[in-house]
Amino acid sequence: MNNESCCTVSCDKPLDQDYWDAQYKANATGWDLGLVSPPIKTYIDTLKDKDIAILIPGCGNTYEAAYLLEQGFTNITVIDIAPTLVKIIEQKFISNTRIQVLLGDFFNHKGEYDLIIEQTFFCALPPVMRQKYVWKMHELLANDGKVSGLLFNRKFEVSPPFGGSQEEYNSLFKNAFEFIKLEKSDNSIAPRSNSELFFEFKKNRATHVNLYRFEGITCSGCMDTVTKKFTAIKDVLNVSMNSIFTEVLIVSTIEIPLEELQKIVSYDDKYKINKITQ
Repeated sequence: MNNESCCTVSCDKPLDQDYWDAQYKANATGWDLGLVSPPIKTYIDTLKDKDIAILIPGCGNTYEAAYLLEQGFTNITVIDIAPTLVKIIEQKFISNTRIQVLLGDFFNHKGEYDLIIEQTFFCALPPVMRQKYVWKMHELLANDGKVSGLLFNRKFEVSPPFGGSQEEYNSLFKNAFEFIKLEKSDNSIAPRSNSELFFEFKKNRATHVNLYRFEGITCSGCMDTVTKKFTAIKDVLNVSMNSIFTEVLIVSTIEIPLEELQKIVSYDDKYKINKITQ
C-alpha cells in the first residue's frame, strides 16, 4: 500500500502513510460518522460467539471496535497506517486487554481471523489494489472465516473514497468467497442511503487464491487476451487483472505451477509473471 499512487485526476499525492496521517493531523476526516455504522451494528448484534478473532483493517476511529467491546467480545485487533490516529486509539483502549491496536500496513499483516469487518477501508484504497485486497482477505481468514461490512454502490467525482458497483464486486470476489449476502443496505445513515451494499462473504477454503505481478501489458486488449488464456486453464475458476495491468488474481481448485502460467504467455517476450508472496 505504501507505494501505490492515487489513480484519479482529483488526487495528486500517493495514498500512503504520509497522506493518511496528514488527514488525521488536520482533522480532515469527513468520512467519519462519529458512531458505529448502523448496518454493521445490526450485524454485530447477530453474532453469538463473543470469543471469535476479529480484525478491523484501516480502522479509523474504530467505533465498531468500541461497540464490540461494549457487547463483550474478547479478541479484537485493529490496524491502521496513520501514526497520529494509532496513538489516539492506543490511549483510548490503553487499559483494555481484549483489543490489540496495531500501526502498520494491512497488506504486510500476518494472522488468522474468524471475522474481518469492512468499513470504509476498501473504498480508501486505489482501485488498482482491489485484486490485492481479495487475495489478502482470503489469506488472513480462517477456514470458515468471513469478511463482512459495507461497500459503496456508486461512483464519486472526487476520490478517495473510490466507488464501485455490485456487478464489479460479483466479478472480483467470485469463487474466492461464498456469497452469503450482497444486497442494498436498508438501514444506512441518511447521507449514504441507497448508495451502500451490505455484504457477508465466507472464505472458500476449497480454492487457491494467488496474486501475481505481471509485466509487459500496455493495453486492455492485451489484458483481455491474457485473461482469457488463464481462464481457459482446466482448474482455474476466476481471473482478474487490475486496471493498470500490473497484478493478476487467479482463483483455482489446485495450485497452478508458475512455469505453466509463464509458458502460456510466452508468445510475447515482454510478458513476465511472478507470484507475490506478501
